[in-house]
Amino acid sequence: MPIAKLTKRAVDALQPPKNSQVILWDTEVKGFGVRVMASGIKTFVVQYRNSEGIRRRMNLGRFGVLTVDGARDLAKVKLAEVIVGEDPADKMRQVRQGITVADMCDWYLTEARAGNILGRNNRPIKSSSLDMDESRIRTHIVPLLGNRIVKHLRIPDVEQMQTDVKNGKTAKPRTGGRGGVATGGPGVAGRCVGSLQAIIGHAKHKGLLDTHPTLGAKKLAGKKRTRRLSVAEIEMMGKAIAYAQTNGENPVALGVLRTLLLTGYRREEAQAMRRRWVHADRGYVVFPDTKGGAQVRAIGPAAVRVVETQVEIAGNPHLFPSSVGDGPFTAVSECLRRVCGLAGIERVTPHTLRHTFGSVAGDLGFSELTIRAMLGHASQNVTQDYVHIDEALKLAVERTSAEIERLLACGAAKHQLMRSVA
Repeated sequence: MPIAKLTKRAVDALQPPKNSQVILWDTEVKGFGVRVMASGIKTFVVQYRNSEGIRRRMNLGRFGVLTVDGARDLAKVKLAEVIVGEDPADKMRQVRQGITVADMCDWYLTEARAGNILGRNNRPIKSSSLDMDESRIRTHIVPLLGNRIVKHLRIPDVEQMQTDVKNGKTAKPRTGGRGGVATGGPGVAGRCVGSLQAIIGHAKHKGLLDTHPTLGAKKLAGKKRTRRLSVAEIEMMGKAIAYAQTNGENPVALGVLRTLLLTGYRREEAQAMRRRWVHADRGYVVFPDTKGGAQVRAIGPAAVRVVETQVEIAGNPHLFPSSVGDGPFTAVSECLRRVCGLAGIERVTPHTLRHTFGSVAGDLGFSELTIRAMLGHASQNVTQDYVHIDEALKLAVERTSAEIERLLACGAAKHQLMRSVA
């Protein structure tokens, strides 16, 4: 590990490693240093051996919040405590065990957004997942349990929070530009319990708690989403899309909507697609990151015809570009709501379109394993034989998207017939 006298210039010049961490130790105060993570976060640390000979390392504070001189003075104080037989890291741990739920949630969001907390598949938690966690924390968890000391929580406390969220006790108007009201309900209530339990688990793993005080709390079962569009409803969607296209609906929004219908992709995946990810001649799209990690997903000719007609905006790499800035279009849900209103179809979300794609594939006789692969959530432990059915998978996607395209075209033809008669 590098050694130098710590100065502001030296800390500013310290470059983050590609992975793991690097510590620059001070030559003036032994055991005082600054740690830089791969994320670029720099934190002052002090390292020592306690009276039992056990090596300890504790954080003093982040560079920028603490100056180098201030951190060095604090390190001297901690090292002086060691000389008289105290263990400052242990004292800090005991203080942290008295943290409130609100403070613990703030700690979690800060550390997770810095990439210091790992989630599924031992990867940093996605920002989209953290946004949802933060929404549940601010709207439901903190208002109900924020002032409680974490180590004093019990299973009935968490389950009562769940009941209160389910019954709408924390319902309030949404903020941050989102419309409507956060009403709670059983689905949100169960997810709040899941988020809180996971946060407490991370705090225990990081040494902030000795035990998980609410382990075993029962979470309300979520309602499985089984809604799919029937054959008649797909035709009605085709008719409504054709009408919307000739009556001023946003063409980019309609492009995303058609893509969702013809691919079964998740809403976020379709909206965020970039042109360079699409390999139309080979029949696949390379997603560098999805809910299941990096994936190569098949795309049929019907969907390719849609994406290839999208107008390119200079400087914007997305297939479905926003009209402002260089980001992707993000309002397909509103377009779907308007189109469904025209079609007279209710209870339809982007996930309904995804489920419809899988259901149509099932109607065509494809196996559950193939459908899971088509939708991008095939098991990690699939057999080697299964891995080699790429062409069969492409055929399944091609046939499914072609069938949905046919049904949409039938609906569009009815719209054209009505226009010609009128």
